[in-house]
Amino acid sequence: MTDQTVAARELVIPPPPAALIPVKDCDAFFPVRRIWCVGRNYADHAREMGADPVREPPFFFAKPSDAIVPRGGSIAYPVGTQRLHHEVELAVAIGRCGRNIDPIEAEGYIFGYAVALDMTRRDIQDVAKTTRRPWDMAKGFDQSCPISEIQPRAAAEALQTAAISLFINGQVRQQGAVHQMIWSVAECLAALSRLVELQPGDILLTGTPAGVGDVHPGDKLHAHCERIGSLHVEYFGDGGR
Repeated sequence: MTDQTVAARELVIPPPPAALIPVKDCDAFFPVRRIWCVGRNYADHAREMGADPVREPPFFFAKPSDAIVPRGGSIAYPVGTQRLHHEVELAVAIGRCGRNIDPIEAEGYIFGYAVALDMTRRDIQDVAKTTRRPWDMAKGFDQSCPISEIQPRAAAEALQTAAISLFINGQVRQQGAVHQMIWSVAECLAALSRLVELQPGDILLTGTPAGVGDVHPGDKLHAHCERIGSLHVEYFGDGGR
């Protein structure tokens, strides 16, 4: 069935709204298609999670596009968890289709960058790991991906040396730098493009440095990546009950 055929028919329910991320310094928006995430891409974080930070092929998991919370803000503490964890990450916005990309050419597929939070229901993830079950409910829950405005690639100079950090209530929790990734942005994109065809609108979260930990109702989070931007989030609610 073609798009024209669908457009000519009446939908039985309203279509869901598109997830849109503002683009920095303009009135345009980036429509989100899919959210891919790289697991354990910083050696110090791999160690704190009990893993050996060897340079094995990267692995990926996904979040639904409607997990996006553009520009952050006030967010309800998620239900079903007593251990909500923060993970600050560099996000990459894809602007071109790509399959079997050469890492040397990967930059040309990037529209821009943002700083994001891969929020994680760690208690659910721990059970999933122990029972060898999927991570979906630990990673892909509602509002699990607050993200800043997107900085177009042309304005993100010398990104490889950029520092990335997270503060909670004014106290530093995570500090790292893009160059500390086990797999570079280009290598991650190349590896992902051998598993799925990258499409305009895809977002890739590239991993988090060490220091992940608990977030409680009332906490104020400030995430920052040099040359990219900042993100502010405050959690409210009754602690997941």
